[in-house]
Amino acid sequence: MNETRDRILDVALDVLGENPDAGMGDIASAAGVVRRTVYGHFPSRLDLVRTLTERAAEMTAVLADVNASGAEADAKWAEFIACVWPVAHRYRVLLALRRGEYGQAIHSLLGPVDELLADLVKRGQDSDVFARHLPAAILSKVAYGAVFAIADSDQSNGTLGARAATITSLLMLGVPETRAIALAGNQP
Repeated sequence: MNETRDRILDVALDVLGENPDAGMGDIASAAGVVRRTVYGHFPSRLDLVRTLTERAAEMTAVLADVNASGAEADAKWAEFIACVWPVAHRYRVLLALRRGEYGQAIHSLLGPVDELLADLVKRGQDSDVFARHLPAAILSKVAYGAVFAIADSDQSNGTLGARAATITSLLMLGVPETRAIALAGNQP
């Protein structure tokens, strides 16, 4: 039963990534099950989206681990992007859904990630590693949004990758280009 549920969730990410307005029937069809099976696991579309968001909220643990290191804020940011990149393209749909009817549910579940990123950016601003042209909470969302925008545009041809996402987001945070490139290192 968990195998079917997990398959539905995986397929839902793909289907919703292609069309955020896709319905439960579209997801069922793509998963090779009937709608009743999808509704058996997720009584509503909101339940499905909430479960997808809970999966994405696991990034909180990754970010907490990165924050625990003694590295500079820009190095921590680069490490976090490297850890998140393999799944960023899968969860990009949550950004689109976050602006719609499921926004409040997604905001409440991803709030800890937003707070940890804002704290990291604030520490970077306080230590003059990140720019101060925007408040930390906004700057972190802008830089993090760029990562998802690159993941979204990169899904079909794979030419940009983690390196582009890392460098771009660090530049948006005000890190000098040479430092951003060095921090991106050998990322693909």
